[in-house]
Amino acid sequence: MLLRELEYLAALARERHFARAAAACHVSQPSLSAAIRRLEHDLGVPIVQRGRRFAGLTPEGERVLRWAHRILADAEALRQDLSAMRDGLTGTLRLGAIPTALTAASLLTTPLCAGHPRVRVSLESVSSPQVARLLSEFEMDVALTYLEDETLTGMRTIPLYEERYLLLTPDDGTYADRDAVTWAEVATLPLCLLSPRMRNRRILDELFAAEGAVPVPAVETDTVGALYAHIATHQWSTVIAHAWLQTFGVPDGMRIIPMRGQPRRPRIGLVLAERDFEPALIRALLDVAGRVDLRGQLDTLVKRHLQRR
Repeated sequence: MLLRELEYLAALARERHFARAAAACHVSQPSLSAAIRRLEHDLGVPIVQRGRRFAGLTPEGERVLRWAHRILADAEALRQDLSAMRDGLTGTLRLGAIPTALTAASLLTTPLCAGHPRVRVSLESVSSPQVARLLSEFEMDVALTYLEDETLTGMRTIPLYEERYLLLTPDDGTYADRDAVTWAEVATLPLCLLSPRMRNRRILDELFAAEGAVPVPAVETDTVGALYAHIATHQWSTVIAHAWLQTFGVPDGMRIIPMRGQPRRPRIGLVLAERDFEPALIRALLDVAGRVDLRGQLDTLVKRHLQRR
C-alpha cells in the first residue's frame, strides 16, 4: 500500500468521478483505476462499487477512506515537522471560518504570517454544518466557528471570544439617540438581516423570540459584505456581531447602539480534530491564539466606535 494510492482514493471519493479524480491527481484514468485495484488487492477488500461509472464506495471502502484521510494528514504533518527542523516553518495552513467570524480571522493570521514568513494561509468560508465533516476528513486543519454545536463532539475546542450584538442604524433612525435598545424595539424597524439558514440569524431569531418579537426583514442575504452594502444606503437597520467592526466598521451616516437582553453570548473559537501529534502549522496557530487577546481587542473596538457617537 502506497501513499499515492491513498491519495487517489481520497480524490475519487471527493470528485465521485474517475476521470475528474485522475485529472485532479495529474495521472491518466487507467493509472488511477489500476492503483485503486492494487489497493483493493493489498487490503483484501472491495473498495469501489463496480459499474459503468463511479457508484460510490463499499462499506469497507468507506472505512478505508477514513483511514486514508488520517494517514495522509499524518504524512503531511511529518513533512511539515521535518521541514521546520531543516528550514523553519513552511507550508500552507488550511483555515475555515464561518462567514460571521471571517472578519476576526485576520487577528490570528496576520501575527502568524509575521512570525513565520514562509507560512501561507488558505482561508475559506464554510458553513457551520460543514465544519465537523471537513475536520474529521482532514480536508481542513482548523476552523473558526461557534463552539455550542452538537456536531463538534469529540473535537478539540479553544474559546477565543463571545459574540456581542449591536444595532447598526442610520443617524436619523427611530432609536438613533438611545443608549441601548431592546430586541422587541429593533423588530419594528425596517431591517436587513442574514438569511435564516445561517447560524447567526437563527441565534438572533431566538433572541427576538425571547421578547415575543418576530423580525420581518425587507432584505435577507447570506454574506456580511452584501448586508453592509444594503445598510450603507441608509434605508435599513441591522443587527451586527461586534467582530464585523474589525473589517467593516460603521458606515458614514450610521451608528451602533448596544442591545439589551442578551442572556447568553455565543462563544466563537478554534476547533480541530483530536490527534496524537499536532502538525507544526497547527501548533503555530494555537501559539498565536494563546498570545493574542481577541476578546480584548474586539471589546476595545466596540468602545472606540461607541465613543465616536
